[in-house]
Amino acid sequence: MQVQGESLVLALNAPATLCFDRVIEGSLVVRSTYLADREDSIVYQEGTDYVVDYAQGTMARTQTSTLPDFASNALYGLKDFDHTQFPECSNHPFFVWVDYTTANGSPWALPNDQALALASTRARLEAGGPFRIVSYGDSITAGGEASTPERRFQAMFGTYLQDQFPRAEIEVEDASISGYASAQGIEWWDKYIGTTNPDLVLMGWGMNDHNVGNTEPEQFHENLVTLVGMIRERKAAEVILFSAFPPNDDWHYGTHRMGLYAEATQQAAADTACAYVDVWSTWQMVLRRKDQSSLLGNNINHPNDFGHWLYEQAFEAMRF
Repeated sequence: MQVQGESLVLALNAPATLCFDRVIEGSLVVRSTYLADREDSIVYQEGTDYVVDYAQGTMARTQTSTLPDFASNALYGLKDFDHTQFPECSNHPFFVWVDYTTANGSPWALPNDQALALASTRARLEAGGPFRIVSYGDSITAGGEASTPERRFQAMFGTYLQDQFPRAEIEVEDASISGYASAQGIEWWDKYIGTTNPDLVLMGWGMNDHNVGNTEPEQFHENLVTLVGMIRERKAAEVILFSAFPPNDDWHYGTHRMGLYAEATQQAAADTACAYVDVWSTWQMVLRRKDQSSLLGNNINHPNDFGHWLYEQAFEAMRF
């Protein structure tokens, strides 16, 4: 199995773990950019900049390494941190991106049959012609921390569907409300998604809902049910609900109950008979080995380019 563009942060000379072990010797490339063909991309040198344990699937900086040292990040090693006290806490200067082949790979996301919930979507895509996808949610759904619009998960999903249904003319639009929660998705409907004309809505809330002092999981479930009903009644569009991933465990403002919000999202999809994409489980698979900071653009609650690609893998696992 080949892996491309997996993100890592490496601190001091401590080993950092790849998603998979049993890495094939000679297959590993470490560079400074997510995309390999960028003119400014630096390819780091094994032995000089880093060492590899191929059997265990780990990497570490050398004493003379030119790889960025994550130990110099303002949040490194902090527990229960308040990000408002650290305006320069981005992880982007510290990422390296790794290509490799593993002899022990597994699917990023398991197949997910949503054919009954998306029968109209499939028929329209097969028939061809204009088809508009609108994403509606928080800053993650808006594509926060992706390096370019093309790297946002919904843009990649649109490209994937265009390849699958070449007769369709797919457009992707975002109507998300960055920094807010599902209650505002209802309250501010007219200003945001109300101005769009979707055939399919990708709806993802939860990250802000789960923060300290915000929405309880039971109310979050009810908000999602309400929003699905509004989309169907006012837009006559089909809906895909998708779960979120856990923010940094050391962040002060997280309740660290994201699993409950993922369950609420899945239950809302079941209760409304709309489609569901399980981003939560995909992320949990990756976190079996990787640290959270290697996936978070802001080291708090936004995915980096590899994280957006993980979202896309969860969407591609959907069968309809």
